[in-house]
Amino acid sequence: MPRWLLPGGLRVRLVAAFGLVAVVAALSTGALTFREARTGILQQSQDTVIRLLRDRVDTLAPNLPFPPAQQDLNGLAASVAQADPSQLWRVLVTYHGLSATSIPHDPFAELTPALRAATTNQTPTVFQRVTTQDGRSDLLVGMPVMFASSQGGRTPTGLTVFLVVPQTNEQAYIQALVTAVERAAVPALVLAVLLALLAAQGVLRPVRELRHATRRIAEGRLDTRLAVNGSDELADLSHTFNETAAALEASIAELRRMESKARRFAADVSHELRTPLAAMSVVTDVLDEDATGLDPDTATAVRLISQETTNLARLVEDLMEISRFEAGTAALHLDEIDLVESLQRTLTTRAWQDRVATRLPDPAQLRGRVDPRRLDVVVANLIGNALRHGAPPVRLSLHAERRPARNGAAGTERWAVIEVLDSGAGIPDSVLPHIFDRFYKSDTARTRTEGSGLGLAISSENVHLHGGTIHAANHPGAGALFTVELPLPEPEAEAPS
Repeated sequence: MPRWLLPGGLRVRLVAAFGLVAVVAALSTGALTFREARTGILQQSQDTVIRLLRDRVDTLAPNLPFPPAQQDLNGLAASVAQADPSQLWRVLVTYHGLSATSIPHDPFAELTPALRAATTNQTPTVFQRVTTQDGRSDLLVGMPVMFASSQGGRTPTGLTVFLVVPQTNEQAYIQALVTAVERAAVPALVLAVLLALLAAQGVLRPVRELRHATRRIAEGRLDTRLAVNGSDELADLSHTFNETAAALEASIAELRRMESKARRFAADVSHELRTPLAAMSVVTDVLDEDATGLDPDTATAVRLISQETTNLARLVEDLMEISRFEAGTAALHLDEIDLVESLQRTLTTRAWQDRVATRLPDPAQLRGRVDPRRLDVVVANLIGNALRHGAPPVRLSLHAERRPARNGAAGTERWAVIEVLDSGAGIPDSVLPHIFDRFYKSDTARTRTEGSGLGLAISSENVHLHGGTIHAANHPGAGALFTVELPLPEPEAEAPS
């Protein structure tokens, strides 16, 4: 059966299946019962009629003169009809062209030529059931009259008796039987529906418990277990679910333990490296100052050591920051600041004013409640990434816009939109889904870069910490476009003067 023909729920399917089985069973049983009962009723009526007719004919025929005259045939027809206590028999007697009926001028239209021919050509009694035009059922009986011969056989006399018996009572019995079968089908269907509801309740209860347990597992409650009752298939399913949940809980616990150890290891290593790196940075600063007085090879080595020390220190700081995000200890220190001044300060601190084109509103026009340090990290990482991997010119823009409120709330909200666009070749489509992953590098052959591979990941974490969003895409013109969106407080309404 196609799926679109099936009802929706399991309970409905069970009830429909039980109802269908009950209807089929009731109809089949009723049909078989009706057929057997109808056959029995008609057979009993037929046998009774034929027996009465034969007894009557056998009683009257020996006293009939041969060859019989018309009045003899009339008397025989009337006498045979009187054998029926209900006086419903209609009798026709024929003999070599003569005929007589129990009811004067009765045409006996029910008698078919086939029945007349069969009665004339055969010695056994012939019968047939016919339905009249008004829907009444009649039993037709044809019986040749036989005389016993001296040799012990029976000799046909040429005299034939035809009988028409209306089966009104039999039809009434059959109609009553049909009504009884129809009435029995309704309670059977109701009983089947009740049984289906009980069966559905017994089947759906474990299924419903399994659904709730699965939902609790999905919510993180890995200690959820099902009660195992009985030894049927549903009990086996509950037992299997419990085993699966236990294995999943053990696996998740092991993964969490390993993840916790890995985070603690990274945090401990980063923390332990900070002190020697600080000392190394001091030494490399001194060496940088004296590099001009050294020979070229030594000066190059000193500058290389200094640069690598700086990169290592930046990596350690990034690892420490990531560890704080992992541990959930990263905290926001919010302050209401001028976003334009904050972005200009980021460019000035890193001497990027001449390398980055800006499109910013006037100062004091766009204020937001953010963590200044984390906003500086976000913008610096995005611009630094554009300068390293893109092409000039790099553009920085800031504007505010209104959007529908989140979580289905009514009204609108103000958002600050920061965009960083370079003029490079853009980001490959295969890289875009992973651009904010930790330690991800679009060029796998490039094993050494100036960055740590954590800058964009840290930017994403900082933006999400503010309740904002960050996106990476390719600009229709050219270059990579990074968009940061931060929620802004509503401006305070000015008091009327």
